[in-house]
Amino acid sequence: MTDDAPAPPETQGPQSDDHQPDGPSDPEKDGLADLLDGAAAEPTWSERLRRTAGRLVFWRSGRTRLDRSEIHLGARRDRFSLRDLFAEAAHGIGAKPGRLVLTILGTVLGIGSVVVTVGLAQTAAGQISAQFDAVSATQALVQPGTTGSSWSGNARPKTSLPWDAPERVLRLNGVEGAGMLGTVDIKDAAVTAVPVNDPSAPKVVSPSVVAASGGLLDAVRGEVVTGRFFDDRHSERADRVVVLGQRAADQLGLSRVESQPSIFIGDDSYTVVGIVDAMQRRPDLLDSVILPLGTARADFGLTSAEEMHLRIATGSGPLISQQVPIALDPNTPENFEVKAPAQASELRQAVQADINAIFLALGGVALLVGGLGIANVTLLSVMERRGEIGLRRALGASKKNIAGQFVVESVVIGMLGGLIGAAIGVFVVVGVSILKDWTAILDVRMALGAAAMGGVIGLVAGLYPAMKASAIEPITALRGGI
Repeated sequence: MTDDAPAPPETQGPQSDDHQPDGPSDPEKDGLADLLDGAAAEPTWSERLRRTAGRLVFWRSGRTRLDRSEIHLGARRDRFSLRDLFAEAAHGIGAKPGRLVLTILGTVLGIGSVVVTVGLAQTAAGQISAQFDAVSATQALVQPGTTGSSWSGNARPKTSLPWDAPERVLRLNGVEGAGMLGTVDIKDAAVTAVPVNDPSAPKVVSPSVVAASGGLLDAVRGEVVTGRFFDDRHSERADRVVVLGQRAADQLGLSRVESQPSIFIGDDSYTVVGIVDAMQRRPDLLDSVILPLGTARADFGLTSAEEMHLRIATGSGPLISQQVPIALDPNTPENFEVKAPAQASELRQAVQADINAIFLALGGVALLVGGLGIANVTLLSVMERRGEIGLRRALGASKKNIAGQFVVESVVIGMLGGLIGAAIGVFVVVGVSILKDWTAILDVRMALGAAAMGGVIGLVAGLYPAMKASAIEPITALRGGI
């Protein structure tokens, strides 16, 4: 602009009375004009210039050329609202859909892993708890007390179990099954499927022989593979019948009992009436030949049973421990020992805690990976948008605006990934539970918290990239190109 050139309308001197600016007087601008060394000054009335510059320009009256020292820039007005912040963040998120999908995928995997691991941990712990309740928490063992030390080998039983012990304890509340078991001494007799009298034949290891009452199979949760289990009538008559464990039957070459096969204990023949399997409480019985108690007393001189197994109701262990010794011997109940589960199984709780710790550790690693993925992608985005950041800074955007935009982008990405990951995790837990016929156990608060956790991870992961973005100087960024 030269001295002779007419000044543009926005920079004209004092206005005459018949050429007043459009619009009412602005007290704020009038007050700012009075600050210019007491000289008469007036602001521009160009709304276009004000909207473009975002600031007020003042000059001295009557001058068409303005020195830099004679221009006063008014206080900058922050026009970057919260709505603008979210709009810019949404534009930045949707600018590259492919990268957005990959970034969200990392968070989805992280949050989904947490929901799946915690959900499966709770479900598995529930199944373990059910298994403990089904086996350990519903089993009790009764044995005669001993005197002496087992370390020195002179331990002797104080008493013996009465032959009618199962009938006595079955009258107690909480006892659902009872069966006695004792070891039979067959001396040097061999157990074979056919009698062998060949002295030159090599010796083979015979299955062990035990005696049991008719209720033992139910007490130890056994299953009959073929045939049947003997009952108390066989014991009362001292019938020469036996039941084989599955592995003992395989050793003796027997698989079916329809033809009433026999085995030999020494020279005596015993009819096989059944083959059993799945002895959950006493799996060693699968290698044994099981006789009725009465038969063992008559043929081998069995004097007493060594132990009695009980199947009890869940939670009745403490009560059974007190009542069974009295039912067996009211005068000296201290002569019997009862091993019954406590009200809460410490072993079950320990296993449950270990599983929870393992799965939570895996979930934490998955979350860390997801957070690092967001941080890396956001930092890469900052590097690629240096020109955009510099241009916005040159046009008046503050460091706070730049940092806020990238933080919002990271939080939104984290929340999207958290919502999708939590939903997928819930479906996976339910699906696995259906396939395994389990009862799905999943805390709804944990699923909702995992979705919110995605936003928190995005916030933490976006802090450093946001600080890097806000620290970029406009001139440095613009030199690198837009």
